Amino acid sequence: MPAEEQAAKRPLSPHLQVYRPQLTSVLSILHRITGLALASGTLLLVWWLVAAAVGPEAYAAASGFIGSWLGLFMLLGWSAALFYHLANGIRHLVWDAGYGFELETVYRSGWAVVVATVALTALAWLIGLIAW
Repeated sequence: MPAEEQAAKRPLSPHLQVYRPQLTSVLSILHRITGLALASGTLLLVWWLVAAAVGPEAYAAASGFIGSWLGLFMLLGWSAALFYHLANGIRHLVWDAGYGFELETVYRSGWAVVVATVALTALAWLIGLIAW
């Protein structure tokens, strides 16, 4: 088969289905998703604050939703997104300073971000439960 025909049958760019997800790509995608989750979760926080300023009925409604299983699940996700975005943001700052580009270091810092996210989220919720 001539080279022109082979080139015509070849895909122009690789597709996501071709590649096995790697830690680096998953963390990069999660960084973007958590940024969106933080913006969405901030709307929940703003609703709660505005309800507190409006009056007792609005505050009771907002607090009732936030205290429900769905509201608590959303708060858990928001706090996990916050700590992930924070830890991964620090990782990016280190990269911006020109450090940590070796492949082994990239994977080690990636796993450190995952561990820090789980640990900080658990710690924040434990402190919240103790204070409550």
